[in-house]
Amino acid sequence: MEPTLVTWMLVVFGAITLSPLTVAYLAFLRSPYSPKSKELMIGKGEDWRDKTHFRFALGGARADVLVLAPLFVSGSVGALLGQPWGYVLFAAAGAISLYINIILWFTEKEYVYPSRGPLRYYTYYWGFFVYWGALALAYSALRLSGIEF
Repeated sequence: MEPTLVTWMLVVFGAITLSPLTVAYLAFLRSPYSPKSKELMIGKGEDWRDKTHFRFALGGARADVLVLAPLFVSGSVGALLGQPWGYVLFAAAGAISLYINIILWFTEKEYVYPSRGPLRYYTYYWGFFVYWGALALAYSALRLSGIEF
């Protein structure tokens, strides 16, 4: 299962998409109540809507750092090495990204869409996470089924 150009493109797209969020989450986990963390997580001059919003963000940060990031990294390495287990882990990372970000795409739209606008909302603010997750999951399933392109 030699990696193809598409494999490399999805790994790079995933790294570009997930790396800034992982860095923001690590800063948030290090100091969750700091002004810098609040700016990274919700934006300049904005405040947490309530305690549930803060706790959900903190839980998401922990889950992404403990589950999604390791799955993405190990899956990327395995896929680039042409190993079937790599595509399984890559697909798992894609499925997690797709699932949580479809939820966020709709639940956060009321707050994020008006302040960021449609272009940013449908690209970096959850769009890229949904697109990458769907592509990584579908591509891995096809590769594991023996289809190459």
